[in-house]
Parts: sequence; C-alpha cells; structure tokens
Amino acid sequence: MYTFKKEERLCNKKLIDGLFHNGSSFLCYPFKASWMVAAEQQVFPVQVLFTVSKKRYKRAVDRNAVKRRMREAYRLNKQALLYDALMASNKQLILSISYIGKEITPYDFFEKKIIKLLIQLSKELGA
Repeated sequence: MYTFKKEERLCNKKLIDGLFHNGSSFLCYPFKASWMVAAEQQVFPVQVLFTVSKKRYKRAVDRNAVKRRMREAYRLNKQALLYDALMASNKQLILSISYIGKEITPYDFFEKKIIKLLIQLSKELGA
C-alpha cells in the first residue's frame, strides 16, 4: 500500500515529451503539477516524475533532498487521495510534480502541500 516501485516512476522519454507538450497543468505553490490521462494500459494507476530545477538549486545534495521529501510525501498519501478516485473512475494518469519553491522547507510543509496538490488533481479529474 505504501510502496513506490519502479513501475510507478515515469522514465519513458516519449511519455515525458507528450506530457509536457499535450498535458494539462496547474500551480499549487511550491509545486507545479503537469498531468495527462494515459493512452496505454499501465500496471499502476499513476506514473509519476519528480523534478527540481538545477538552475535554482545548484548543489545535487539540495536537489536530492527536495526530491526525497516529495517522494516520501507522495508515497504516504497517494492511495487515499488519488489511487482510490482513479480506480473508481477507471482512469490512469501520467503525472509530473516540479518543485518551484525558493527554499528547502521541513518535511511537514512538503506533506501538507502534496496533500493539497493531490486533492486538487483528483478534483480536476472528477470535473
């Protein structure tokens, strides 16, 4: 239930290009979410990509710390806030979550904002 496997990560270059060219997006500061309904059948309801700007965070240590916090918050909240709604509507998603914040905040802030982002995403899918 609280896992984050390789199959859940978005690695396919064609899918990533398609997501950024044809997908929808919204802002939920300090995150920007881009999403697209998946054309092909996937093992998991969502394939997700986490990005942090190299321009804003020069040191890899900082980028990795931010991505680690994003992944952990997503991993713990995806089932209740996103997967259940997607399974009910029989949809599958390709999702990108980009960090656009200016400073590295504590984990509890990341978790609160990821929860808000997942709720907003499930509302957009329902509409």
